[in-house]
Amino acid sequence: MNTKKTRGRPRRFDPDQAVETAQRLFHAHGYDAVTVADITEALGINPPSFYAAFGSKAGLFARAISRYNAGSAIPFSDLLRPDRPVAESLATILKEAARIYAADPDTTGCLVLEGTRSNDPDARETARGFQAAAEEMIREYIAEQYPEKSERVTDFVSTVMVGLSAKARRGHALDRLLATVDLASLALAEALPEEAPDARA
Repeated sequence: MNTKKTRGRPRRFDPDQAVETAQRLFHAHGYDAVTVADITEALGINPPSFYAAFGSKAGLFARAISRYNAGSAIPFSDLLRPDRPVAESLATILKEAARIYAADPDTTGCLVLEGTRSNDPDARETARGFQAAAEEMIREYIAEQYPEKSERVTDFVSTVMVGLSAKARRGHALDRLLATVDLASLALAEALPEEAPDARA
């Protein structure tokens, strides 16, 4: 009788797949609501393997939010076009935000913006870093033509985006989010009049 065991190759832990899974967990439930036990169960690993791979829950969140920012977030660099009126480009940003935030009923809102309200200081600072980088892109874009208005218009656009994310998390459908964007677009057109370059103050 042959008692020799056939050795199979153990299933290899895929960190990239794990980050993708964690990203959806954090997005669906919020950083604070997701526990390490939830993550290890979803990934099919034990806590020591989790900590060896990611260091901490906040460490995994940093990788998840980086992945989100690279693939699922608003493509600011593509939409903030120099050949388009500034107000129009900013309105397009808001429309794209509304579409992204409402696209998947299981992961509504913005992972970055919702992460800025986390109770965990490390996770919160990670999210705020990405938010600040996006705001700086918007501010620099506005400042090229409306330097005196760049700060307050950036604040306005950022505030609208935060509101769109929060409303999407509460279940507002795309049509309601776009209705808010329409009103914001009117305000942007008034604040940044294309036809009055000498009155940009």
